[in-house]
Amino acid sequence: MGFKCGILGLPNVGKSTLFNAITRSSIPAENFPFCTIEPNLGIVNVPDQRLDKINNIVNSENVIPTTMSFVDIAGLVKGASKGEGLGNAFLSNIREMNALLHVVRCFDDENVVHVDGTINPLKDVETINLELIFADLEVLEKRDQKLEKLIRSGDQDAKRQKIIIQGLMELMENGNLPNLDRFDIEEIKFIESMNLLSTKPMVLVANLSDDQSRNNLDELNNYAEINNIKIIPAVIKVEHELATLEEEEQIEYLELLEMDEPVLNKIILAGYKLLNLETFFTSGPRESRAWTIPKDSLAPQAAGVIHTDFERGFIKAEVISFSDFIDCNGESGAKKDGKLRLEGKDYLVKDGDIIHFKFNV
Repeated sequence: MGFKCGILGLPNVGKSTLFNAITRSSIPAENFPFCTIEPNLGIVNVPDQRLDKINNIVNSENVIPTTMSFVDIAGLVKGASKGEGLGNAFLSNIREMNALLHVVRCFDDENVVHVDGTINPLKDVETINLELIFADLEVLEKRDQKLEKLIRSGDQDAKRQKIIIQGLMELMENGNLPNLDRFDIEEIKFIESMNLLSTKPMVLVANLSDDQSRNNLDELNNYAEINNIKIIPAVIKVEHELATLEEEEQIEYLELLEMDEPVLNKIILAGYKLLNLETFFTSGPRESRAWTIPKDSLAPQAAGVIHTDFERGFIKAEVISFSDFIDCNGESGAKKDGKLRLEGKDYLVKDGDIIHFKFNV
């Protein structure tokens, strides 16, 4: 579907190690700045226990999870917006992303070089944010100048757009990522059309050392709370080790660590939610499968994800909610209890729906 979640941060913070763990790849992750130059793309299965629960009832021949794309982006340094480091290329790569995972170094290791010489997670976050903001201010200033000419010719849309741009610039002046809550739906659509860097949805991944307390992140947690950003603590080195193990070994290692599941699962799901995506399911004897759709998709649009003919010839959708499917022990039980619904073209698909589409072409 083309949705991409970018992994960014300063050099040597664990971006490529996280990418390797998530994608089970083996791109270089070395102890020097700009080890990653060209962005690396990986397609990742989205963990979803609901699919397993559905298949426990249906017992399909094949089980196919949905997927999403992660991109490992070269490290940014202070001054990137002015061309420092891999500045312009880095910012161009970020602009192509739909959402961002910002990896922040919180671990101490004298054997791993820090680009600024000292470990200061909050300062590192602010460095990245400032570069995104500086790049956006340049875009907004150029746009503002073009609007001035249109306003002089009496363009009312240009006048409204200028007010929005000036509001954005005011929010960025203090060095914080702009909060879009003050803008209405139409204004946000205009902001999104400019593809700004600092307004992309973001999750912070705090990269800890093995023996570091997850509670020792007060400054970063306060920052995340004030800016309404989710933060996920992770020992990325351990997550990478887990990802290389076979399933049985992984379960044993998780028990040893007293963990229910890898933190990677939370990171992948956080990226999925950042992209404003939802999942619906199809299930039968041959296949149980998860499908990705943008939130608030109509039934014909969801059908089109499976095949364009399904959308073109859409007639109706037979829908069972996930909870009803489980409670009724599958489709036949749901039918018997009156939990299977017939929905038309105006139905907004809900996350977790099990759907059978009727179509004719």
